[in-house]
Amino acid sequence: MGFDFIEILKVVFLGIVEGITEWLPISSTGHMLLVDEFITLNRSDAFKEMFFVVIQLGAILAVVIIFWEKMFPFQFKDQTQPIIKKDTFSLWFKVVFACIPGAIITLLFDDYIDAHLHTPIVIAAALIFYGIAFIVIEIWNKKQSPTTLKLENITYHTAFLIGLFQVLSIIPGTSRSGATILGALLIGVSRVAAAEFTFFLAVPVMFGLSAIKILKFGIFFTNSELLTLLIGMVVAFAVSVFVIKFLMGYIKKHDFKLFGWYRIVLGIAVLLVFAM
Repeated sequence: MGFDFIEILKVVFLGIVEGITEWLPISSTGHMLLVDEFITLNRSDAFKEMFFVVIQLGAILAVVIIFWEKMFPFQFKDQTQPIIKKDTFSLWFKVVFACIPGAIITLLFDDYIDAHLHTPIVIAAALIFYGIAFIVIEIWNKKQSPTTLKLENITYHTAFLIGLFQVLSIIPGTSRSGATILGALLIGVSRVAAAEFTFFLAVPVMFGLSAIKILKFGIFFTNSELLTLLIGMVVAFAVSVFVIKFLMGYIKKHDFKLFGWYRIVLGIAVLLVFAM
Protein backbone atom coordinates (compact mmCIF):
# COMPACT_ATOMS: atom_id res chain seq x y z
CA MET A 1 0.00 0.00 0.00
CA GLY A 2 1.38 3.41 -0.92
CA PHE A 3 2.45 6.16 1.41
CA ASP A 4 1.88 9.70 0.15
CA PHE A 5 2.22 13.19 1.63
CA ILE A 6 -1.40 13.27 2.83
CA GLU A 7 -0.88 10.04 4.76
CA ILE A 8 2.25 11.51 6.36
CA LEU A 9 0.23 14.55 7.49
CA LYS A 10 -2.40 12.24 8.99
CA VAL A 11 0.23 10.29 10.92
CA VAL A 12 1.88 13.50 12.16
CA PHE A 13 -1.51 14.77 13.34
CA LEU A 14 -2.21 11.48 15.14
CA GLY A 15 1.23 11.70 16.76
CA ILE A 16 0.44 15.21 18.01
CA VAL A 17 -2.91 14.02 19.40
CA GLU A 18 -1.19 11.09 21.12
CA GLY A 19 1.57 13.26 22.59
CA ILE A 20 -0.95 15.71 24.04
CA THR A 21 -3.53 13.26 25.32
CA GLU A 22 -1.36 10.43 26.66
CA TRP A 23 -0.43 12.31 29.82
CA LEU A 24 -3.45 14.53 30.27
CA PRO A 25 -6.36 12.64 31.89
CA ILE A 26 -8.56 12.88 28.79
CA SER A 27 -8.00 9.48 27.09
CA SER A 28 -5.38 9.18 24.35
CA THR A 29 -6.86 6.03 22.80
CA GLY A 30 -10.31 7.58 22.83
CA HIS A 31 -9.02 10.66 21.01
CA MET A 32 -7.09 8.55 18.49
CA LEU A 33 -10.14 6.45 17.66
CA LEU A 34 -12.33 9.54 17.34
CA VAL A 35 -9.81 11.36 15.13
CA ASP A 36 -9.63 8.29 12.89
CA GLU A 37 -13.40 8.50 12.38
CA PHE A 38 -12.87 11.87 10.65
CA ILE A 39 -9.30 11.66 9.34
CA THR A 40 -9.11 8.01 8.36
CA LEU A 41 -5.63 6.54 8.17
CA ASN A 42 -5.31 4.53 4.97
CA ARG A 43 -4.31 1.30 6.67
CA SER A 44 -5.97 -2.01 7.53
CA ASP A 45 -8.13 -2.25 10.64
CA ALA A 46 -5.65 -4.77 12.12
CA PHE A 47 -2.75 -2.36 11.65
CA LYS A 48 -4.65 0.59 13.13
CA GLU A 49 -5.66 -1.44 16.18
CA MET A 50 -1.96 -2.11 16.79
CA PHE A 51 -0.81 1.39 15.78
CA PHE A 52 -3.10 3.23 18.24
CA VAL A 53 -1.39 1.38 21.09
CA VAL A 54 2.22 1.05 19.93
CA ILE A 55 2.46 4.75 18.99
CA GLN A 56 2.26 5.38 22.73
CA LEU A 57 5.81 4.02 23.14
CA GLY A 58 7.03 7.37 21.80
CA ALA A 59 5.23 9.12 24.64
CA ILE A 60 6.62 6.58 27.12
CA LEU A 61 10.19 7.28 25.95
CA ALA A 62 9.62 10.96 26.74
CA VAL A 63 8.67 10.24 30.34
CA VAL A 64 11.62 7.87 30.76
CA ILE A 65 14.05 10.56 29.60
CA ILE A 66 12.51 13.33 31.72
CA PHE A 67 12.36 11.19 34.88
CA TRP A 68 15.51 9.17 34.17
CA GLU A 69 17.22 10.03 37.47
CA LYS A 70 14.15 8.97 39.44
CA MET A 71 13.51 5.86 37.35
CA PHE A 72 17.02 4.45 36.88
CA PRO A 73 17.84 2.27 39.93
CA PHE A 74 21.63 2.65 39.72
CA GLN A 75 23.95 5.55 40.36
CA PHE A 76 27.52 5.62 39.02
CA LYS A 77 30.15 7.51 41.00
CA ASP A 78 32.83 6.18 38.68
CA GLN A 79 33.00 3.77 35.76
CA THR A 80 33.20 0.56 37.80
CA GLN A 81 31.26 1.01 41.03
CA PRO A 82 27.49 1.33 40.53
CA ILE A 83 25.48 2.17 43.63
CA ILE A 84 22.08 0.53 43.97
CA LYS A 85 19.32 3.01 44.81
CA LYS A 86 17.17 0.89 47.09
CA ASP A 87 14.27 3.36 47.16
CA THR A 88 14.05 3.27 43.36
CA PHE A 89 14.14 -0.53 43.29
CA SER A 90 11.41 -0.59 45.93
CA LEU A 91 9.31 1.81 43.87
CA TRP A 92 9.62 -0.37 40.76
CA PHE A 93 8.51 -3.43 42.76
CA LYS A 94 5.43 -1.44 43.82
CA VAL A 95 4.81 -0.50 40.18
CA VAL A 96 4.98 -4.15 39.12
CA PHE A 97 2.63 -5.04 41.98
CA ALA A 98 0.19 -2.36 40.79
CA CYS A 99 0.30 -3.78 37.24
CA ILE A 100 -1.00 -7.22 38.24
CA PRO A 101 -4.78 -6.48 38.15
CA GLY A 102 -4.55 -4.71 34.79
CA ALA A 103 -2.40 -7.45 33.25
CA ILE A 104 -4.90 -10.15 34.24
CA ILE A 105 -7.93 -8.23 32.95
CA THR A 106 -6.19 -7.27 29.69
CA LEU A 107 -5.18 -10.85 28.92
CA LEU A 108 -8.72 -12.07 29.63
CA PHE A 109 -10.78 -9.39 27.92
CA ASP A 110 -8.61 -7.51 25.41
CA ASP A 111 -10.11 -9.25 22.36
CA TYR A 112 -13.66 -8.64 23.59
CA ILE A 113 -12.96 -4.96 24.24
CA ASP A 114 -11.43 -4.50 20.78
CA ALA A 115 -14.37 -6.23 19.11
CA HIS A 116 -17.28 -4.64 20.97
CA LEU A 117 -16.37 -1.47 22.86
CA HIS A 118 -14.23 0.60 20.48
CA THR A 119 -17.26 2.64 19.41
CA PRO A 120 -17.94 6.40 19.50
CA ILE A 121 -20.89 5.91 21.88
CA VAL A 122 -18.82 4.00 24.44
CA ILE A 123 -16.00 6.55 24.16
CA ALA A 124 -18.39 9.48 24.59
CA ALA A 125 -20.07 7.86 27.61
CA ALA A 126 -16.70 7.21 29.27
CA LEU A 127 -15.53 10.77 28.55
CA ILE A 128 -18.64 12.25 30.18
CA PHE A 129 -18.80 9.85 33.14
CA TYR A 130 -15.19 10.32 34.19
CA GLY A 131 -15.36 14.03 33.45
CA ILE A 132 -18.13 14.29 36.05
CA ALA A 133 -16.11 12.06 38.37
CA PHE A 134 -13.10 14.40 38.16
CA ILE A 135 -15.20 17.44 39.07
CA VAL A 136 -17.00 15.70 41.95
CA ILE A 137 -13.82 14.16 43.38
CA GLU A 138 -11.88 17.43 43.15
CA ILE A 139 -14.69 19.27 44.99
CA TRP A 140 -14.63 16.56 47.66
CA ASN A 141 -10.82 16.57 47.70
CA LYS A 142 -10.65 20.27 48.61
CA LYS A 143 -11.88 19.39 52.10
CA GLN A 144 -9.31 16.60 52.51
CA SER A 145 -5.61 16.62 53.30
CA PRO A 146 -3.50 14.10 51.36
CA THR A 147 -1.90 11.41 53.51
CA THR A 148 0.71 10.45 50.91
CA LEU A 149 2.58 13.55 49.84
CA LYS A 150 5.59 12.18 47.96
CA LEU A 151 6.19 9.42 45.43
CA GLU A 152 8.51 7.51 47.75
CA ASN A 153 5.80 7.42 50.46
CA ILE A 154 3.48 5.24 48.36
CA THR A 155 3.09 1.82 50.01
CA TYR A 156 2.47 -1.58 48.40
CA HIS A 157 -1.14 -1.40 49.59
CA THR A 158 -1.63 2.04 48.00
CA ALA A 159 0.10 0.92 44.81
CA PHE A 160 -2.18 -2.10 44.48
CA LEU A 161 -5.30 0.03 45.00
CA ILE A 162 -4.13 2.42 42.28
CA GLY A 163 -3.57 -0.63 40.08
CA LEU A 164 -7.19 -1.68 40.65
CA PHE A 165 -8.36 1.73 39.45
CA GLN A 166 -6.12 1.39 36.39
CA VAL A 167 -8.22 -1.62 35.35
CA LEU A 168 -11.03 0.84 34.51
CA SER A 169 -8.93 2.23 31.67
CA ILE A 170 -9.48 -0.89 29.57
CA ILE A 171 -12.73 0.81 28.49
CA PRO A 172 -11.97 3.18 25.56
CA GLY A 173 -12.44 6.82 26.52
CA THR A 174 -11.61 6.28 30.19
CA SER A 175 -7.91 7.33 30.17
CA ARG A 176 -5.26 5.25 31.88
CA SER A 177 -3.71 8.31 33.52
CA GLY A 178 -7.16 9.61 34.42
CA ALA A 179 -8.21 6.37 36.11
CA THR A 180 -5.01 6.08 38.14
CA ILE A 181 -4.99 9.74 39.16
CA LEU A 182 -8.65 9.61 40.23
CA GLY A 183 -7.99 6.48 42.25
CA ALA A 184 -4.89 7.97 43.84
CA LEU A 185 -6.74 11.15 44.84
CA LEU A 186 -9.56 9.11 46.39
CA ILE A 187 -7.16 7.18 48.62
CA GLY A 188 -5.26 10.25 49.80
CA VAL A 189 -2.32 10.63 47.42
CA SER A 190 -1.27 14.19 46.51
CA ARG A 191 -1.72 15.36 42.90
CA VAL A 192 2.02 15.52 42.22
CA ALA A 193 2.71 12.06 43.68
CA ALA A 194 -0.32 10.65 41.82
CA ALA A 195 0.92 12.04 38.49
CA GLU A 196 4.48 10.80 39.04
CA PHE A 197 3.31 7.31 39.98
CA THR A 198 1.15 7.31 36.85
CA PHE A 199 4.27 8.05 34.81
CA PHE A 200 6.11 5.10 36.40
CA LEU A 201 3.11 2.84 35.93
CA ALA A 202 2.85 3.73 32.24
CA VAL A 203 6.26 2.26 31.39
CA PRO A 204 5.63 -1.48 31.99
CA VAL A 205 1.95 -1.17 31.08
CA MET A 206 2.57 0.31 27.66
CA PHE A 207 5.50 -1.97 26.86
CA GLY A 208 3.33 -4.95 27.81
CA LEU A 209 0.30 -3.77 25.80
CA SER A 210 2.49 -2.94 22.81
CA ALA A 211 4.06 -6.39 22.89
CA ILE A 212 0.59 -7.99 22.93
CA LYS A 213 -0.62 -5.86 20.01
CA ILE A 214 2.52 -6.46 17.91
CA LEU A 215 2.37 -10.21 18.48
CA LYS A 216 -1.31 -10.22 17.57
CA PHE A 217 -0.68 -8.20 14.40
CA GLY A 218 2.53 -10.02 13.45
CA ILE A 219 6.15 -8.93 13.68
CA PHE A 220 6.58 -8.34 9.94
CA PHE A 221 5.74 -4.88 8.57
CA THR A 222 5.74 -3.44 5.09
CA ASN A 223 8.03 -0.43 4.57
CA SER A 224 5.07 1.97 4.62
CA GLU A 225 3.64 0.39 7.80
CA LEU A 226 7.00 0.67 9.54
CA LEU A 227 7.38 4.28 8.44
CA THR A 228 3.86 5.04 9.70
CA LEU A 229 4.71 3.61 13.10
CA LEU A 230 8.08 5.38 13.38
CA ILE A 231 6.75 8.80 12.35
CA GLY A 232 3.87 8.53 14.80
CA MET A 233 6.18 7.52 17.66
CA VAL A 234 8.74 10.28 16.96
CA VAL A 235 6.05 12.99 16.85
CA ALA A 236 4.38 11.60 19.99
CA PHE A 237 7.75 11.67 21.77
CA ALA A 238 8.51 15.29 20.85
CA VAL A 239 5.07 16.57 21.84
CA SER A 240 5.04 14.53 25.07
CA VAL A 241 8.22 16.20 26.32
CA PHE A 242 6.43 19.57 26.39
CA VAL A 243 3.12 18.21 27.69
CA ILE A 244 4.69 16.37 30.65
CA LYS A 245 6.55 19.50 31.74
CA PHE A 246 3.36 21.54 31.35
CA LEU A 247 1.31 19.06 33.40
CA MET A 248 3.80 18.90 36.29
CA GLY A 249 3.83 22.68 36.50
CA TYR A 250 0.05 22.96 36.12
CA ILE A 251 -0.93 20.56 38.92
CA LYS A 252 1.27 22.32 41.45
CA LYS A 253 -1.11 25.29 41.27
CA HIS A 254 -4.37 23.88 39.87
CA ASP A 255 -6.69 20.89 40.26
CA PHE A 256 -8.06 18.57 37.56
CA LYS A 257 -11.56 20.07 37.20
CA LEU A 258 -10.64 21.78 33.92
CA PHE A 259 -9.94 18.38 32.38
CA GLY A 260 -13.24 17.12 33.74
CA TRP A 261 -15.14 19.90 31.97
CA TYR A 262 -13.19 19.28 28.77
CA ARG A 263 -14.14 15.59 28.85
CA ILE A 264 -17.84 16.43 29.33
CA VAL A 265 -17.91 18.95 26.46
CA LEU A 266 -16.04 16.58 24.14
CA GLY A 267 -18.27 13.64 25.06
CA ILE A 268 -21.44 15.64 24.36
CA ALA A 269 -19.98 16.87 21.04
CA VAL A 270 -19.21 13.29 20.00
CA LEU A 271 -22.76 12.18 20.84
CA LEU A 272 -24.24 15.06 18.83
CA VAL A 273 -22.02 14.44 15.81
CA PHE A 274 -22.81 10.74 15.62
CA ALA A 275 -26.48 11.32 16.37
CA MET A 276 -26.66 13.50 13.25
